Amino acid sequence: MKEWIWQQVEWNTFNWPEFSWSDAMILPKTWLIHQKIGLLLGQTSHDPQQAQQSLDTLLANLVASSAIENETLNVYSLRSSLARRLGVTLEQPYASSDRSEGLANIMLDALNNVQQPLTLSRLLQWHQWLFNEPDWTTQRMRIGSLRGKEPMQVVSGRIDRPIIHFEAPPRHGLEAQLDAFIDWFNVSRDDSLLDPLVRAGIVHFWFVTLHPFDDGNGRITRTLTDLALAQMDSQSIRLYAMSPAILQKRKSYYDILEQSQQGSLDISNWLVWFLDTLLEAVEQALQRVSLTIQKSRFWQYFAQLELHEGQRKVLNRLLDGGENGFAHGISASQYQKVAKVSKATATRHLTDLVEKGCLIKLAGGGRNTRYQVNQF
Repeated sequence: MKEWIWQQVEWNTFNWPEFSWSDAMILPKTWLIHQKIGLLLGQTSHDPQQAQQSLDTLLANLVASSAIENETLNVYSLRSSLARRLGVTLEQPYASSDRSEGLANIMLDALNNVQQPLTLSRLLQWHQWLFNEPDWTTQRMRIGSLRGKEPMQVVSGRIDRPIIHFEAPPRHGLEAQLDAFIDWFNVSRDDSLLDPLVRAGIVHFWFVTLHPFDDGNGRITRTLTDLALAQMDSQSIRLYAMSPAILQKRKSYYDILEQSQQGSLDISNWLVWFLDTLLEAVEQALQRVSLTIQKSRFWQYFAQLELHEGQRKVLNRLLDGGENGFAHGISASQYQKVAKVSKATATRHLTDLVEKGCLIKLAGGGRNTRYQVNQF
């Protein structure tokens, strides 16, 4: 019989802030993350595209948070909802839906109202916004209310041989436990002895363990985590997104939660996983910012250059990097497909870009010849 973390003491008297952890394991990680966040803020302080960066970050965060729960969102609709609130003009605006409006409401309430105390009514409002476009899957759900008396379990496997990965605390006493969490959340932000990054990790683990709703607990948990991080620094949270980093390692996310929820009050292993993932999110943001700065410098340098439309398209693909950025350089045949030109034109365009200093030719020859952007 599994014993859950909330069963280790009397549920009605459990004082959750008695979590413990190893400073030797945690402090080097928090120091490194604070350093990286400082670098991120420094690199973006004069970025004219900061509003666009913020839009892209928040969009990625919301899409990934839903994807963790195997839910697919309409990215175009959500982008339009966020852009309108951030004051960003889109070249091709898309009609917003009730669903996208609700998700935008949750995210921006968390990031714009960092000074506003957390309350139960605020959490219930987030839950309503999360499911503000009801369909048949939500007909039996208590939207904007706490879960019912039925046992709350996360189960997999065969019906006759179920594997219970998690069991939430009993419904009785949940209000009191939520009150304790909310009180701690509001008081702990002023605790000078508690690193705000560790606080965010505790917020995440504590709330998802309480599991107060019929559905949407993970998404509300990740929004609360964003709120906790925004209370530390309301600027940098708009530049990095933690949910995409969690999505990339979703299996280990659920594994560490399951292990920690069956463990002792020492949550060092959970905090290590959380901080490592947060560091990955910040480092990914630094890489994106570096590419943006590189792209801006490149086009400033070549501002007066006359180029064909296909050449600009290929250069932007290379400058943007990522999965579609041809990390190992672009060949003539790949150029041909991207620019939609003939093979002869592709070769001529590439030769022209090398002569103008936009591209450099990599080692190799013949069909294996590849080209990369010239770094400045």
